[in-house]
Amino acid sequence: MRPILASAVAHACGDDRPLLTDAFAAAVEYLHCASLVHDDLPCFDDAPIRRGQPSVHVAFGEAVAVLVGDGLIVLSFQTLADVADEAGSRLGPLLSILAESAGAPNGLVAGQAMESEPSWRLSTYHAAKTGALFEAATAGGAAAAGGDIARWRQVGIKLGAAYQTADDIHDRIAPDASLGKPTGQDERLSRPNSVDAHGLDGAVTELKRQIEDTIAAVPDLAEARFLRSLIEAQAKRFVPAARRLA
Repeated sequence: MRPILASAVAHACGDDRPLLTDAFAAAVEYLHCASLVHDDLPCFDDAPIRRGQPSVHVAFGEAVAVLVGDGLIVLSFQTLADVADEAGSRLGPLLSILAESAGAPNGLVAGQAMESEPSWRLSTYHAAKTGALFEAATAGGAAAAGGDIARWRQVGIKLGAAYQTADDIHDRIAPDASLGKPTGQDERLSRPNSVDAHGLDGAVTELKRQIEDTIAAVPDLAEARFLRSLIEAQAKRFVPAARRLA
């Protein structure tokens, strides 16, 4: 989802340097995969499966899993460094966008750290843990193509919020097999989530509002039609089938 999102935004902005767009899209996905490997570790979620397969620490051991996650983070930045000549003056903003999404105070590291704190604001946690990479995807797609970074950043922020609300709902009501990862994790680990905050029906209502806000934030450009259709298609997957008519 994230690399496709970055590519779609770059296309909407003209995509005059497709090699740079591809490199950034790959970098975002490497960073996302790194976060999943680390998130599954025993010191965090201790999840036995991911995408229907044994998680990395189960298959290869905890030490290897830590190194795999670290290696993917390095590979993410190396992928951008490899296209430095193509990037030119756009490399700096792209590196900053990627680094901000990975670190603190608003990136993946911050979101993971919040899980070790006694309490935190739900929206802040969601924005860091999940929204940061969606924000990076849209902002980076724009930056790779020389577009308006601030304008497109908002699309990612809103889509990231919707994605995490959907994940909270599915974690509560979906069977494990449908997601390829354990469900019921929020309740088991006492994590704050949208269902506890709003109730199940309230969380679905909030999700639908967030999806509408995301679509409305996409600039009304002919080149952005694919992006809008992509978000609409994902939205159908976000809302659990049993709740789509609620």
